Amino acid sequence: MAAGRGAAALRRAWRERRAALLEPSYTPLVAACLCLAEGGVNLWVIRRVPYTEIDWKAYMEEVEGFANGTLDYTQLKGDTGPLVYPAGFVYIFLGLYYATGRGTDIRLAQYLFAGLYLLNLLLVFRIYCRTNKVPPYVFFFMCCASYRIHSIFVLRLFNDPVAMAILFLAINLFLEEHWSWGCLLFSLAVSVKMNILLFAPGLLFLLLQRFGLLGCIPKLCICAVLQVILGLPFLLVNPVGYLTRSFDLGRQFQFKWTVNWRFLPEEVFQNRAFHAMLLLAHLAGLGLFALHRWHRSKESILALLKDPAERKHPAQIIFVLFSSNFLGVCCSRSLHYQFYVWYFHTLPYLLWCTPTAKLAHMPKVLLLGVIELCWNTYPSTVCSSLSLHICHGLVLLQLWYGTAPPLHTPPPSRRPAAISKKAQ
Repeated sequence: MAAGRGAAALRRAWRERRAALLEPSYTPLVAACLCLAEGGVNLWVIRRVPYTEIDWKAYMEEVEGFANGTLDYTQLKGDTGPLVYPAGFVYIFLGLYYATGRGTDIRLAQYLFAGLYLLNLLLVFRIYCRTNKVPPYVFFFMCCASYRIHSIFVLRLFNDPVAMAILFLAINLFLEEHWSWGCLLFSLAVSVKMNILLFAPGLLFLLLQRFGLLGCIPKLCICAVLQVILGLPFLLVNPVGYLTRSFDLGRQFQFKWTVNWRFLPEEVFQNRAFHAMLLLAHLAGLGLFALHRWHRSKESILALLKDPAERKHPAQIIFVLFSSNFLGVCCSRSLHYQFYVWYFHTLPYLLWCTPTAKLAHMPKVLLLGVIELCWNTYPSTVCSSLSLHICHGLVLLQLWYGTAPPLHTPPPSRRPAAISKKAQ
C-alpha cells in the first residue's frame, strides 16, 4: 500500500514538472527561476570573459562633445566616425558618461548593462505572461543559451539594448491600455536608435484600430512633440545637420560587417536599386499582413478610419507589433551582429503564436538553434547568411499560413431531425 502511494506521488510530481515545462500558465514561475539564474550568468560573463572595445569609446567621445558645449550635430564625432543617433541617445549616454567616470570605468558600465539585461528580461517575460502562448521550456533557449545576446549587453555595451528595453516597456504599457504613455516611451526608444521605427507600421495600425483616424492623431502628436523637445538644442543651432545625421535613412553600411547578405557580391550589396527592391518588398509585406493577417474583420480595412466604438475584432497587440518588426528585419539592407537584439526576444512568440502540434515543437526549436548559429558565425559566410534567410522565410511562412482566418462553415441546422414512423 505504501509503495503504491509513493509511486502515485512520484507520478504526480513528474506530471507537474512536465506541465511546468509545457504549459504557458507556468511562465511566471519559470521566468522567476531564469531571472535569478541570469543574474549569476551575467556576473560570471563580466568577470570571466574579456571585455571587447567596439563602440563604447566612440559613444563617450560623441557625448563628451555635447558635454563640452557643442550643439552642432555635425561636429559631434567619435573614433569610429560621426554621431548618427538621435538626441535621446546623447542624453542617456551622457548619464552613463558621468556615472562611469567619463566612460573610464568599464567594469561599472558592464554592471549597469547587466542590470539593463535583467530589466529587459523582466519586461519581455511580462509580455509573454500576458500572451500565454509559448511553452516555458522555450525560455531556456531565450536566456541561458544565447552567447551573442549576453555579449551585446555586457561585453560590447551597444546602444541597441537600451532602445529595445525602452520599447518593451512601451509595449507593456500598450497591453495595459496606457496608450499615451506607451507612445511617449515608444518615441523615446526611437530617439535612442532608429531601428525602433520597424515597429511603427504595426503601432500605426493599432492606433487606427483602437482610436480611429481622429482619435490616433493626438497619440501621433505625442511621438512627434517628444522628438522635437529632445532635439531642440540641436535644431536651434543646425536643424539640417541634426536631421540629416540622426535620421539618415540612406546611410551606406560596410559589407565586411553584414550578417545577412554575405552571399551577394559587394557591388550588389551597395547598389541603390537593390536597396529600393528591399524597400518595395518590405512595403508589400506590410500591406499583405495588414490586409489579411492584422485586420481580422470582414469589413474593409478603410473601416479603421472610422469611429472604433462598434468594432468587434480588436487586433492582437503583440502579434501586430512583433510581425511588423520581423518584416523589417527580413528586408533590412544589412544586419550587423549587435542588431540580433532587435528581434531575438520576439522569436519565441513568432514561432509559437500559431497552433503547434506535438511533433511541430522540435522543428521550431531547431529553427531557433540555426538562427542562433548563424548569428554566432563570425565572420559571416555565404552558408550562414543564406541559412539565416531560409530561417526567416520559414518563420514568415508559418506566420502567414498559421494565422490564416478559419474557413467559414454554415452553422448546423437547428431543425429537429424527422422521426420515421418505424422509430415512433
